[in-house]
Amino acid sequence: MHKSTKNMKRVLIVAGESSGDLHGGNLIHAARNQHLELDFYGVGGSRMRDAGCQILFPAEDLAVMGLLEVISHLPTIRNRFKRLEQQLRAADKPDLLLLIDYPGFNLRLAKVARDAGVPVLYYIAPKVWAWKKGRIKTIGERVDQLALIFPFEPPLYAAEKLQAEYVGNPLLDEFVAEQPLKDLRTELAIDVETPVVGIFPGSRRSELKYTLATLFETAALILRQKPQTRFILPLAPSLDAAELESHIATSRLPIELSQESIYAVASACDAVLCVSGTVTLQTALCKTPMAVLYKAAQLSYLVGSLLVKIPYFSLVNIVAERQVVREFLQHQANPQVLCAEILCLLDDRDYRSQVRAGLEAVCEQLGEPGCSERVAKLTAEMCQ
Repeated sequence: MHKSTKNMKRVLIVAGESSGDLHGGNLIHAARNQHLELDFYGVGGSRMRDAGCQILFPAEDLAVMGLLEVISHLPTIRNRFKRLEQQLRAADKPDLLLLIDYPGFNLRLAKVARDAGVPVLYYIAPKVWAWKKGRIKTIGERVDQLALIFPFEPPLYAAEKLQAEYVGNPLLDEFVAEQPLKDLRTELAIDVETPVVGIFPGSRRSELKYTLATLFETAALILRQKPQTRFILPLAPSLDAAELESHIATSRLPIELSQESIYAVASACDAVLCVSGTVTLQTALCKTPMAVLYKAAQLSYLVGSLLVKIPYFSLVNIVAERQVVREFLQHQANPQVLCAEILCLLDDRDYRSQVRAGLEAVCEQLGEPGCSERVAKLTAEMCQ
């Protein structure tokens, strides 16, 4: 039975990029499954829209990475911020502001909400464990409740007077929902003897500029060593299929562009070459060995290297607090080195088993599914 909108609580939700859209969509689905009287509207992508969120403008308007890229997009970002500021200060302002990741933008928006008397729930908090630890105080001043997705995070906020709860990791929900996974190898007529390598360039258009050529050059080198190798590249919803098809056609490599889920693709692969970010944990859930790279504009990289003070940059290693998968940063991420690592993952059975065991341990550390349901319940409670 459809509930009357009269008793609905309005939630302004802001997800600034593809991974936030993914988690936001799952959260909205969970709220509907629990029959919670919540009406979501705000910033997101196709997953949030399909879940029933009214999209004010697409998340890709904000999805830029790197100092130079952000500067060039400032006019658009400022315009979108003003639109959300108007929503928070309007007569019919929302009952709750729900922020997902994207801290540079969302922490500023949290201040507007606090000034306007709108409570703030921050889901997937800023990575203060990596850089800008001074943000902990700012978060304490502007946010009412934190929904944290890594078990090591809550102690960081112990000194602040705000609720900081570990809710589990949302990727576990997504992975469970995908079961049983589609058998892509059978669908693509790939036999068990044929090596399959995943090419995972990320979800941001700005990432392609710095990584795609390296990924394709690495694939070409792998092909010289193993001519029978097939490659699969998953299409993120935020990327343009025609653009990627054009790049693949130009490369003349046997790369299959797939619109299946990242989990189905990762499970079909013997090894994955991927950028850092959420995709590393998604691949870890499939227990697929990987090599991780990060490349950016040189200025962005230099600034970042001065600010980030953690020993690893891939989420898999950060959660494990040790090196489970090898990382290749900026100039280290050259095709020859990356090719050697992928070949090692394909051919060295002991090394492959060691990496898989490490990935299984990471999955255990993430805990149990149910994150989206917990955050949906928290959202409803804060709207009362």
